[in-house]
Amino acid sequence: MMKIFLVIGSILGGFSVVASYFATHALKERLSQYFLDIFQTGARLQMYHSLALVMVAFLLTIEDLPLPLIVVAGAAFIAGIVMFSGSLYLMSLTGIKWLGAITPIGGIAFIVGWGCMAIADWNLKL
Repeated sequence: MMKIFLVIGSILGGFSVVASYFATHALKERLSQYFLDIFQTGARLQMYHSLALVMVAFLLTIEDLPLPLIVVAGAAFIAGIVMFSGSLYLMSLTGIKWLGAITPIGGIAFIVGWGCMAIADWNLKL
């Protein structure tokens, strides 16, 4: 599981850089500032949670942590990236504003991931 989260986190982190550059260079002339900002928010939150996913991979190596909670955190971060960032990318590129209704579900997935990590980390014996 560690390798899966590490690879997915690294790939999604790389894609967030591509998305950010794409917005800055290719979309700057094609999107309104409103949609450009939305796209950039998706890229920024994707990067934050890609890094969190890499952190999850390393947390899986700590024996004192409740590993099921860490795995749920990783899955929640992936789901959050797909739903939160994905919906913002699609909304920006298509102009279909109802896609924004999916975004909060991704945000809830992010919160679940951080909550699971907090609970798991609280149990760490230092």
